Amino acid sequence: MHELGKALVGLGLLLAVIGGLIMVAARLGLPLGRLPGDFAYRGKHVLFYFPLGTSILISVALTVFFFLLSQFRR
Repeated sequence: MHELGKALVGLGLLLAVIGGLIMVAARLGLPLGRLPGDFAYRGKHVLFYFPLGTSILISVALTVFFFLLSQFRR
């Protein structure tokens, strides 16, 4: 149980850092969530939003980050 508690605390801290980075990006005017490829459908009583472009950008950025991190650890 001790290891599970550590993992949950670590995950919570990671989510807080990611949230803070997203808030800073919004203040700097980065258009996360409004990129080309982000789909939004607005009907009379429904709103559907799928951030495909933002997801791809974040995926590429994380891939490059972890690749560089693995290269420095060798």
